[in-house]
Amino acid sequence: MGKLDGKVAIITGAGQGVGQGVALALAKEGAAIAVTGRTESKLHDTCAMLTEVGARSEPIGCDVSRREDLAAAVDRVVATFGGIDIVVNNANDCRPGPLLSLLDEEYQRSIDAGPMATLRMMQLCYPHLKARGGGVIVNMVSSAAVRWDASNYGAYSSIKEAMRSLTRAAACEWGRDGIRALAVAPHAGTPALERWAQRNPQEAAEFVAGIPLGRVGDPETDIGRAVAFLASDDAGYLSGATIPLDGGQSRWG
Repeated sequence: MGKLDGKVAIITGAGQGVGQGVALALAKEGAAIAVTGRTESKLHDTCAMLTEVGARSEPIGCDVSRREDLAAAVDRVVATFGGIDIVVNNANDCRPGPLLSLLDEEYQRSIDAGPMATLRMMQLCYPHLKARGGGVIVNMVSSAAVRWDASNYGAYSSIKEAMRSLTRAAACEWGRDGIRALAVAPHAGTPALERWAQRNPQEAAEFVAGIPLGRVGDPETDIGRAVAFLASDDAGYLSGATIPLDGGQSRWG
């Protein structure tokens, strides 16, 4: 018996990295997984991994910056699995960089794929969560906003902080419908982080040295399993909070 037997989860950006790790962890606890993302081959790779652990899954192409894509994805999940219990907003299209290098269209794209996509997905999934008697929303944010040096992280952290604010509002407004909303701020080994570390080996070494546990998290065992716990009844009285999964690196006020 898994903690999430009979539950249905939709995860954005689940073709690789944290999204894939969360998908595997939730599946191993019994959830059926709607695997969404922009790259079809990556979605099928994740679904193949889920099949190996005995889980039901469905690959769904989706550009989260487009409302029509999100609406079609939600409709397909409900048609395929009968409802939605867990929503994980993980997809991201925002990169750190100095403010003077930021172009209008880049920042707008980050807004569309970040807080706008998060809001839309929550709105679209709300009636389905409510119809099931409640559910859980997990939005992936960042500890960048609480870095002692915000240089190069102004735009990135503003996007993630907007998502965190939406999470708190959803928890307050929808709690009476049995819906919990949580923000998770992870550090995990992803393809993007690996590429950055290869380009900036000294900075990457300093970054890891600043993590009290001395390592970057694993997408499944360190991030995914924690999300599975948060989505389960074991965390049934936890809502509206931000959970840092970063080995103790950040200090939230």
